[in-house]
Amino acid sequence: MTISHAVPNSSGTEAPKLVAPANAADCHIHIYDPRYAPPVARPTNATVADYRLFQRRIGVSRVVIVTPRNYGNDNSFTLDAIAALGIDNARGVAVVTPEITERQLAKLHDGGVRGIRFTVGNPETAVTSIDMIEPLARRIAEFDWHVQLNMEPEQVVESAAMLRRLPTTIVFDHLGKLGLAGLDHPAYAVMRELIDRRRAWVKISGAYLNTKVGPPLYPEATAVARAFVDAAPERAVWGSDWPHPTPKIPPDDAVLFDLLSDWAPDEATRKRILVANPEALYGFPKRV
Repeated sequence: MTISHAVPNSSGTEAPKLVAPANAADCHIHIYDPRYAPPVARPTNATVADYRLFQRRIGVSRVVIVTPRNYGNDNSFTLDAIAALGIDNARGVAVVTPEITERQLAKLHDGGVRGIRFTVGNPETAVTSIDMIEPLARRIAEFDWHVQLNMEPEQVVESAAMLRRLPTTIVFDHLGKLGLAGLDHPAYAVMRELIDRRRAWVKISGAYLNTKVGPPLYPEATAVARAFVDAAPERAVWGSDWPHPTPKIPPDDAVLFDLLSDWAPDEATRKRILVANPEALYGFPKRV
């Protein structure tokens, strides 16, 4: 008998074919909680309770909560979500601006935050800007945080010299957004240089943001994910991007998770991506 696993903001109801290893981490989700501004959170039904349904369906037990741009630089709900899920199993990536104080940074760290995100592709909706990256990176270096970049490939190329100077680790969002640009784009060479120098990581996530063909194979995203995993499996982490704020029709999360069987066919490599790498990057407790 097929068990139904209905999850808000996710198509399909079946569990994935791929069985997640113990302590597997979903390294990129957003929480939208109507208790916090903005008054109408989008998407709806994207609270901690809703995400627990996702965890039961997919089989992941650890999570990294990324503050979405809708909340500006208000990270209070991210801290609350980490506390609700338990700091041993949850971490956060915050959005901050230059006026943040050292005391506020320390509070974020104590609450489980381990990085700050810059979503800079569209200046009209961006909360942060590229010129904030380096100064803020200097301030968070003492916490051993990373900077997480949601940048267009062209912006990566234009910012390459600055990225090489950063005193922190870099994490590239959603396959570096290279699915439509392709591996021949010069941004791939910049990312690979930083990864090969152990200065950067990549989130193999957001397949539906990196394809024209779409499910179930997401071929453009698959080509990029395979390239990163083949080159440096020790520098890749996986994320669902639940609750999928971009597409009008939410993807099937079981299909997205099963892509890992193609992106990393070796079981030991998948376990590394899902367990050991998140432990190294986010400081999750190491468990046998």
